[in-house]
Amino acid sequence: MSRSADTASILSHASTARPGTLQSFPNRGPTFAFNLDTFSSNDFIVKDFVETLTDASTPQRRSTSGSGSGPGPAGNTTQVFDPKPLIRTFEHTLSRLRTLSEDLSERENELSGSVRRAESQHNSNIKSREQELERTIEAFHRLERTLDGNGDSGGNVAMQIGERLEELDRQRQRAQDARFILQCWLEVSERGDLTALDDVRRMGGGEGKVRCAHIARQLLKISQRLDPVAHGKGQNNGVNATNGTNGEHEDDDNPDDSFRPKPHGGQQPREIIEKFLEMLEKDLLHSFDDFYRRQDFEGMRECAVALRDFSDGSSVISLFVNQHQFFIDRAQLVTDDLATDNETWDRLADPDTEPPGVEPSLQSLIDEVKVVCQEESFIIKRAFPFHEEVLARFLQRVFQQSIQQRLEMVLNKADSISSLAFLRSLQASRSYIAALVEDLKTHGLTEHPDPASSTTATVLDQQLNELFVPYFAGSSYIEREKRNLSELFEGLLFKYQIYHSRRRMKMQPSTYLGQLAARGNEYISNAREAYMKRLDTSDLPASQKRMLLQIAGLHSDKELAGQKEVDVTDEDGQLSLPVTKRMLKWLAEGVGRGLELASGGGSEIPKEIRELLRLLIANMGEIYLETALDAMGDAAAAAENSRSNEPDLNYVTDLRPAISVLHLQLMTIQMLLLPLAASNLTIRRDLEKETTAFTERIETKIDLVLQRTVDAALSWTVRLLSGQRKTDFRPKDDTNLQLDQLQTATCQAIFAFLGRLHSRTNTTLAPSSPTLAHTIDLEIALGLRGLLLQHFKSFPVSLTGALVVSKDITKYIELLRSWELPATFDPSLEVLTEVANLFVISPEALRERLRNFGAGLVGVERGDLRAFVLRREDAGSVGVQAALNAL
Repeated sequence: MSRSADTASILSHASTARPGTLQSFPNRGPTFAFNLDTFSSNDFIVKDFVETLTDASTPQRRSTSGSGSGPGPAGNTTQVFDPKPLIRTFEHTLSRLRTLSEDLSERENELSGSVRRAESQHNSNIKSREQELERTIEAFHRLERTLDGNGDSGGNVAMQIGERLEELDRQRQRAQDARFILQCWLEVSERGDLTALDDVRRMGGGEGKVRCAHIARQLLKISQRLDPVAHGKGQNNGVNATNGTNGEHEDDDNPDDSFRPKPHGGQQPREIIEKFLEMLEKDLLHSFDDFYRRQDFEGMRECAVALRDFSDGSSVISLFVNQHQFFIDRAQLVTDDLATDNETWDRLADPDTEPPGVEPSLQSLIDEVKVVCQEESFIIKRAFPFHEEVLARFLQRVFQQSIQQRLEMVLNKADSISSLAFLRSLQASRSYIAALVEDLKTHGLTEHPDPASSTTATVLDQQLNELFVPYFAGSSYIEREKRNLSELFEGLLFKYQIYHSRRRMKMQPSTYLGQLAARGNEYISNAREAYMKRLDTSDLPASQKRMLLQIAGLHSDKELAGQKEVDVTDEDGQLSLPVTKRMLKWLAEGVGRGLELASGGGSEIPKEIRELLRLLIANMGEIYLETALDAMGDAAAAAENSRSNEPDLNYVTDLRPAISVLHLQLMTIQMLLLPLAASNLTIRRDLEKETTAFTERIETKIDLVLQRTVDAALSWTVRLLSGQRKTDFRPKDDTNLQLDQLQTATCQAIFAFLGRLHSRTNTTLAPSSPTLAHTIDLEIALGLRGLLLQHFKSFPVSLTGALVVSKDITKYIELLRSWELPATFDPSLEVLTEVANLFVISPEALRERLRNFGAGLVGVERGDLRAFVLRREDAGSVGVQAALNAL
């Protein structure tokens, strides 16, 4: 409508133009040839199309413009634009476009109808195919239900028919085998040959050889039942016996012709069959070996199946194992020397160094065994249907031949070095071989990548245990461990025993205690002599002897020629924590080794722990610790009996290492040994009793040393108090008494002596046993207080001397207050203060003091105060007597 309106407007406008102008243009515009293909081209551009239409009328417009020019109103020529050519051109173009549009609409309608018809046909086809598919599925389900027997008995019938056919096939095969067996038996019994069976062997391949072996065994059973020997010599079961030559024509080198017909042979059927089986076995073994060299696993498997019936397959298993290159190469290397150097062996024998590990040649062998077993198990799995039996035989050969031979070489060499080297090598070797067993179990071998089967795992565990059975039979292992520790302990304590032996020899056994000391001296001497004899014996390896001499601190065995030639110092006879730690370290290594090497589920561990605990108590407890405590007891007894000189209490410093040694030993027993014996309640109870008895014995000795120390200190204090002069508390010249002379020499000596003793005991015992140190201080304090109270009852005191008494008592109280005494001891100190006041106060105050004497003070009764008051210089005065009467 818009296009028609535009066209009409253009035409109406053209009709109003001037007549002269319209006559100068043609009546029809140009005609253009275009169709639908013009607009469907990829190069079509609307702008270019319009410009082409416009440019077509440009020359005509130019030509008409020149002819139509004339003078205007002002006298100028004017060119008039004439739109008619363009209008005609666009009218023809629009008409053509309308025609093309109608054609395009018709074609579009036709195509749309075709599409709708195609879609309808497609939908119809899909529905029909769906119906066919559903019918097919339903038919399949009906068939499936039929076969399963759910719908009817058709499935059961099909299964019965199949089973029947299989049974008929087996019967047919058995009938054919029976017929062939009868044919072979007739041949061997009548003609003395197995031609038909031999043909099957030569031409049947692997399956034919298997069938041959089966039939030959059946023939052998028949011949055994019909053996003519069982019925007399005259029977030959149809065998031609006219010729007495016993198979003189057979040729063993050509098995293919060995069982050809022999009409004049004299062999019995049983002999012929047995020789055939023997030949067949050799042939199969030869084929198996050939297949193995060519890595033909299928051929190996066929031969192995056939040979399974010959001695349960032992021949083929032996062939496979014996010809293995690993055993051939290892058999040539069995005489090789060990790869370990002398420095490594020395480290292995040194108890203070970490063990170097497993011997290199044994380690190399075990690593190679791991690789070979993993690779060979793959071949065994593919070549043998009874692969577990073959693998078990292969593993037995590996462990019992290769590993055992090298293990024995390593352990024999280690045993020639020292006992410790043997034990460490045994531990390292078993640990490494046990790791090999666990790796093989994890790998799985023939079950790879799954873990090994229970049968294979049992074989591996059994081989591991059998390797080390000779070293753990009975009590052989624990005896070796005890002997090793005993040698090490004796070497370490050698000079210690000599020192204390010489010390005890200086003592005279005049008393009962002296006799006990002599017995201990005899025991130590015997132990020393036994150790010296052990070092001198030829059974002891030279390297072990050298190591024991080094541990004992000796430079050569010449120092053992006599007791006097061994030089010892005071340090050799003292307890040492480094020495204790070395002993406990050696023991811990032995315990750990025993746990790692424990066999039989650990049932023997409590018994072994009992032996080790007794060894520890015997060496560290009795020889080491008790000897030191006995020496301290002797020194304490000598200090207690000292009369002229101040007692030597330096032995008190040795109590600290003794207590530390006891503490370390008990901690080792409680934390290490006793828990390992928990599985056996009887043994654990016995060990606890032995430990308790030992601990009580040691504590008794320590208490004895401390009690003697207290007695020695108080004895010497009494000795010092006895040196108090009578005039100390009654100075002659009261006017010349100086302040520095207010404390007597006796007080100062006691103060210095007890101060040194307290410092020594506090330094020694307080860090490890503060309670014990406080107990000693309390005992000495109580003893000193009692001595002082008795002491001040024996001296007359003047008025000036009362100041001296007060100063002395103040000094004693100062000494005791410097100690860490319990709060309950404070009243005892107050008693000393009150006693000092009895000498200082006036008679008038004395009466009041005596009346109000504190009832809470400890150590002195009111009646005991009379003795102190009577020592006053003015005791006879009226005031003092009045005060005494008040008591």
